[in-house]
Amino acid sequence: TDTVKTPTIDMPAPGVHCAAIMEGRHIDVIEMDAASSTGVDNVREIIGIAQHGPSLGRFKVFIIDEVHMLSSSSFNALLKSIEEPPPHVIFMMATTEIQKIRETILSRSHVFELRTIGTQAIAEQLREVAGKEQITIDDAGVALIARAAEGSMRDAQSALDQVIAFAGETITAEDVSTVLGLIGREPVLDVVEVVADEDAAAVFALAGRFVEAGYDLRLVCRELSRVLRDMMVIAIDSSRADDPEIAGDAERERLVALSK
Repeated sequence: TDTVKTPTIDMPAPGVHCAAIMEGRHIDVIEMDAASSTGVDNVREIIGIAQHGPSLGRFKVFIIDEVHMLSSSSFNALLKSIEEPPPHVIFMMATTEIQKIRETILSRSHVFELRTIGTQAIAEQLREVAGKEQITIDDAGVALIARAAEGSMRDAQSALDQVIAFAGETITAEDVSTVLGLIGREPVLDVVEVVADEDAAAVFALAGRFVEAGYDLRLVCRELSRVLRDMMVIAIDSSRADDPEIAGDAERERLVALSK
C-alpha cells in the first residue's frame, strides 16, 4: 500500500527565536506601547491578529507596555480576548501602576511582581557601558547615578547618557551632580556631622551652600533620610558596613564613625 506522508514544517531552533526576539524582528512577538496607542482601534487590531495562528513559534505573544494607560473602551475590548484567549495566544502586560488595572483584568491574569535592581548591580553595568564607550567616570559618580536610579537600569542608563552629553569622555561626581541636580554622599554626611556636633550656626551655612549649588532640597532630604537609615543599620549590625548597597569604599569609614 502507498504511504501518505504528512508535510512537516521545520521549526527554528530555540536560540534562533531568542535572537529574533532580542533584535525585535520575531514575527510572532508583537509589542504595543499603550502610552501612545490608547485607542480601542489599536486593541481591535491586536485582537484581529490574534485570530491567526503563529508563523514560526508555538505561540503568538502580545506584549502591552504601560497597559494602565489604555482607555476604558480599550480595556473593555481587551477583556473579551483575555477571558477566552485562543490557545495559541499569550498576553503579557507590563505596568508600574498596577492599582490602575481593572480587577476584571487582574483576576484573569498571573501577576508577577518584579524586584528592583540592586545599586551595586546597576553600578557594575554602568561601568561596563562606560568602558565600552571609552568613557572615564569615577566611582563616586557611578554610585551617585546608581543610587538616584532607585532600582531602574533604564533610568540609570538614561542619566548616564545625559551626563556624557554634558561632560564628554571624562566624568566626575561633580559633573553628575551638576547635570542631574543630585547631591553626593559627602555633603549629606556633612549635615549629619553638623547635627551630631550640635553646631546650629553651621546648619544655615550648609543650607545656603545647597541652595547656591542648585540642589533640589527635596532630594537633599531624601538622601539625608537614606543616610540616616544606613547609619541605623550599621549601628545595629556593624558587619553591614561592608554591604556595597549601604556604603561605598569612599564613604564607609566616615559613615561607620558617624553611626556611633
